[in-house]
Amino acid sequence: MDPRQTRGYRNRNPGNIDHVPANRWQGLAEPPVEPPPPGGGRARFARFVSHEYGIRALASLLITYQDRHGLRSIRGIVSRWAPGAENDTEAYIAAVARRTGRHPRAMLDLHRHEDLRPLVEAVIHHEIGGMPYDRATIDAGLRLAGVVPEGAAAVARTGTARAAAGTAAAGAAAVAIVQPAAEALAQAAPALSALRDISPFVAVALILAVAGFFVWQRARRAA
Repeated sequence: MDPRQTRGYRNRNPGNIDHVPANRWQGLAEPPVEPPPPGGGRARFARFVSHEYGIRALASLLITYQDRHGLRSIRGIVSRWAPGAENDTEAYIAAVARRTGRHPRAMLDLHRHEDLRPLVEAVIHHEIGGMPYDRATIDAGLRLAGVVPEGAAAVARTGTARAAAGTAAAGAAAVAIVQPAAEALAQAAPALSALRDISPFVAVALILAVAGFFVWQRARRAA
């Protein structure tokens, strides 16, 4: 079956997360619950405004299983995600382990992109019978959940990023100094016109002194 024809895809909820009124997910559609399915049955699953927000909800829920319930393995996570009362949990565990290439009891860290992304993809594949999303869509959903690839997260910590931030700060400081100086020179222009007949060095010194005086005055008023 084409996964784009499934209930989960139509709801933009590829994890088939139940609608619980108390859970106010980011990106919930209005109404937040699906219409009754064609052919009968009860409305059950949440609806999202975009597939990225549905993927975010899936990723966030898996992270909660780790952080709040201490579940760090595929076996532990899937056993809670798909309990045996309504699922073939063992088959689900085996399918997720096969798709992720991880042992069912291997420890994961779902705050790491390299652990979370394969798990999210495997759950989507199992829930809606395929993978209708490209890499960019999955990564956009994980980014909304606060998880980005290691390389992308490291950029913000590099010396290049710090240098860029320092340059921006220096530029702002320079504007704050130069602009008052320019204004000061403009105010002093009439008086300075009389300097044309004296030594260039003396004229420059006087101009700088006048500009400095006006900037000092402005700084005192600002303080």
